This record gives sequence, C-alpha cells and structure tokens, in this order.
Amino acid sequence: MRPSALRLGALVALLALDACRTLPPPPLPASAPWDQRRPQLQALQRFQLKGRIAVSAAGNGFNANLRWQQQGERSQLLLEGPLGVGGTQITTQGDDLEIVNAHGEHIGNDAARAELRTRLGFDVPLPSLRYWVLGVPDPATPAQESLDAEQRLASLTQDGWQVTYAAYASAGGETLPARLTLERASVRVRLLVEDWQL
Repeated sequence: MRPSALRLGALVALLALDACRTLPPPPLPASAPWDQRRPQLQALQRFQLKGRIAVSAAGNGFNANLRWQQQGERSQLLLEGPLGVGGTQITTQGDDLEIVNAHGEHIGNDAARAELRTRLGFDVPLPSLRYWVLGVPDPATPAQESLDAEQRLASLTQDGWQVTYAAYASAGGETLPARLTLERASVRVRLLVEDWQL
C-alpha cells in the first residue's frame, strides 16, 4: 500500500473515532420540569462568571469584584478589592483549599480556612456555593426548595443557610441566577452576576 493511501486511511479512522465521541446532552429548555433541570445543572462541570459581591458579617463588611472559574471539582475565585490591597485568589478542590493573598503568599488548607474565617467573620460554604450560584442545591446534603412560577428556585435552605434568588438571566441556553442573597445568623452575602460563560 502506498504511503499516501496509508495516511488517508489513518485520517478516515481518526475522523470516525472523533465522530463517536460522546457529546454532553444539550441544555433542557427553561420550561422543562424542575426535576429534569435540577440534575442537569448539578452535573454542570465547567462555567465562568463575573460579578460583584457584598458581604456583611457581625457588623463588618466589604464589597468586591468577583471572578469565578469552575473546572470539574476545582473552583477558583478571584476577589478584587477586599482583604487588603489588590486581589485574593481562593482555590478549592475536594478538601484542599489554597489562598494566594495580595502579597503573593500561598496559604493552604487549615491555615487558609482560619485566614478566611478571621478576615470574613464566618466559614465560607465553598463546596455548596458552586451549586448555589447555579441555582440548585448541593446534591451532597438535604435541602428545602421553593420554586417560582417558571420552575426555578425562588429560595433554598441548606446546611443552615438561606439562599434567596431575586433575578435570573439567560446564558448558554440555560437560565441562571443573576442576583442571589445568602444569609445565616449575622452573615449576609449578596451576589450580582454580570456575565455567565458556559
């Protein structure tokens, strides 16, 4: 067999294999029942958002710009403005947590949790937050849900937090939260999402 025929055969085989790859299912329409949309949103592995966050805890507070990148189990948040001059990067994956502060210092795991608790005044529910920003409960623990007329979360109670959804926006074929508020005891966190990327 001639080399050009071999190359053509290899190309055809590669194209055939590429066509067999499993593609993610297309988003369900916003009018789909909640019981169908919830697991699809909970399974979403990649997203990015940009917005603003306002935190009030025990009489103290701050405002910051927020950039969030989710890749599988890895969450990376960049807060610009709070916790000192410049930005703070928070990265979490499973039980691992790392903070890179404005001075470029890396703080990991227990020290990072203590740093966040000291600076913010509360324990940040990072594992659940990646689901709450998508407008769904964390599948790992029980939750109480209240839906609006469009079959989206109006409010959610989970792990002692009350999450209220005030507005939604369309993004990548999905309907995702644009404004939400998290409350627990003396803590109030308001998030305004200005841009979603799926």
